[in-house]
Amino acid sequence: MANIAFIGLGNMGGPMAANLLKAGHQVCVFDLSADALQQLTDQGASQAASAKEAVRGVQYVISMLPASKHVESLYLDPNEGLQEYLAKDTIVIDSSTIDANTAKHVGKQLSAKGIAFVDAPVSGGVAGAKAGTLTFIVGGSEEHFLQSKIVLQDMGKNIFHAGDQGAGQVAKICNNMLLSILMAGTSEALQLAIDNGLDPKVMSDIMLQSSGRNWTLELYNPCPNVMENVPSSNEYQGGFMVDLMRKDLGLALDTALKSQSVTPMGSLAQNLFSMHSMQGNGKKDFSSIFKLFSRNK
Repeated sequence: MANIAFIGLGNMGGPMAANLLKAGHQVCVFDLSADALQQLTDQGASQAASAKEAVRGVQYVISMLPASKHVESLYLDPNEGLQEYLAKDTIVIDSSTIDANTAKHVGKQLSAKGIAFVDAPVSGGVAGAKAGTLTFIVGGSEEHFLQSKIVLQDMGKNIFHAGDQGAGQVAKICNNMLLSILMAGTSEALQLAIDNGLDPKVMSDIMLQSSGRNWTLELYNPCPNVMENVPSSNEYQGGFMVDLMRKDLGLALDTALKSQSVTPMGSLAQNLFSMHSMQGNGKKDFSSIFKLFSRNK
């Protein structure tokens, strides 16, 4: 079993750290939220007063933070950056969803000090984090991928090596761009059916057995009361927030601009989720985009 520091105990990080504890690892946690720290301490984690204290003597550091600036500050801040406190045999796994250039920059700076780094963003949402069935998309060397897999497999079901540092982030935002398009398109199609007198449950069953079949219909139907135990049947609470999807779409389009890639559907999805967020829905689950097309908002 490994000695692990886990930094960032939000909706995703908290359950991920809990699964490491369940697997028998020693986990030291740090977060700005006292409540989040206490929840993990109650489950057997040790608690640190700072990030630099958390990483003392550990084999692995896992971070799950909101944005690029937080990741860069955590590791590279001139005064408090962890690069000055990590042992050279430490393996750093950043599971935040950030831009690929930041992942590459942090990786390069840590590598210069002999510290292994992989970017390992996740797919699967809060439900996957709690169940330990996340998909990890890893960017880094083959050696560091294999080393990180030792602990990632206790938090996830599918672990992919996408390529070198930064590749995990590119793969993640490509996936989320497609997911946003599928969610918006599924919502639009279901509302069209409803507007023409069809039952959304019947329409969903039809599409599930037809060429329109997709993940949102199978596991995450956006229409209320069609599927149990999904955010749409709980007033769009829980799950993956609209504002987080909006952030990921921004990362995707920034990446597309740098590579001169053509992403008209991604651009449209970003506009739709931005509009939906500005109407006061930013904290709701992203499947609430269904409401954007509904007559009964």
